[in-house]
Amino acid sequence: MKLSEEIKELLFEGTVIPAHPLALDANRQLDEFHQRLLTRYYAASGAGGIAVGVHTTQFEIRDPEINLYEKVLSLAVSEVESIGLDRPFIKVAGVSGSTEQAVNEAKIARKLGYDIVLVSINGLKDWSEEDLLDRARQIGEHMPLFGFYLQTSVGGKVLTENFWKEFAEIPNVYAIKIAPFNRYQSIEVVRAVCNSSRCNDIAIYTGNDDNILNDLLTTYRINTERGIVDKDIVGGLLGHWAVWTEKAVKLLNHVKKVKLSGGQMNRDLLTKNIEVTDSNAAFFDTKNNFKGCIAGIHEVLRRQGLLKGIWCLDPNETLSVGQAEEIDRVYKDYPELNDDAFVKDHLEEWSQKIKASTLSVN
Repeated sequence: MKLSEEIKELLFEGTVIPAHPLALDANRQLDEFHQRLLTRYYAASGAGGIAVGVHTTQFEIRDPEINLYEKVLSLAVSEVESIGLDRPFIKVAGVSGSTEQAVNEAKIARKLGYDIVLVSINGLKDWSEEDLLDRARQIGEHMPLFGFYLQTSVGGKVLTENFWKEFAEIPNVYAIKIAPFNRYQSIEVVRAVCNSSRCNDIAIYTGNDDNILNDLLTTYRINTERGIVDKDIVGGLLGHWAVWTEKAVKLLNHVKKVKLSGGQMNRDLLTKNIEVTDSNAAFFDTKNNFKGCIAGIHEVLRRQGLLKGIWCLDPNETLSVGQAEEIDRVYKDYPELNDDAFVKDHLEEWSQKIKASTLSVN
């Protein structure tokens, strides 16, 4: 399976792809209404796609006793179809686990109509790089690939520059999400892609929630055997962009205009980067080594009325002490970053459309 031309064009142009959270009720059961509401919010915000079944969706959806992977992926596709967008919209499915599991998940994603799979190595720290490459090649026989350098604090592992060069040579790789939260390792991935034979065939996306704006503003200038190669990080696939998404879309559009103008970068954008990073620190609970990162995203969405609560599949996964106050602080310090007014203006409209579409199906 290859990527369609319109989806490929959007992917390479660069867009906002939120990592889709999981909506649960007080009994920690799937809340289908709010799951659909989130999908509708992202589409209405102008996002260019969604990533479902990823870390923000909670890896536990794959556990046999929970068994929500296919259901959650299906709901997202169903809601996108119900919305009836008149523009391309990239549907990314996260695949995880052993080669057999990841291939099976890729087959599910293909059956449901997803465009590309994000290849996570969560839980595979003990695998060799060659085994991980072989796994990726097998997944790529079934779906286009979106590589993923996952930070070690949430289940990833350090990978060599040679790994990424070999990964880039896999024919069905179309994009790589850089998310090690480490500048040195991020540079290595870009350099590896630029030194591969498929440099122009791969879009680079940031997953570095701690450095979003700087990643998007930077043109990497890499010295290769073919000469100097310029490579941009064109968009983001981010847990941070699961909240305040409408403003994230505006921010990316502004960055694109700045880069196209060819002029000097406004120093205010560097200050804005720090503001976004500080907000992310509150959402992701960096003071406690990311313990409350998913609950923090849920808390913002709860405040906006997009979720009923902050429940996670793991009862121990909740806000850390002081995290709610940190979220209060960034709301106060950076009011221009939130999209609360946008959500408030449209929440009832989105809710009514979901109810109407659900009734018509039933």
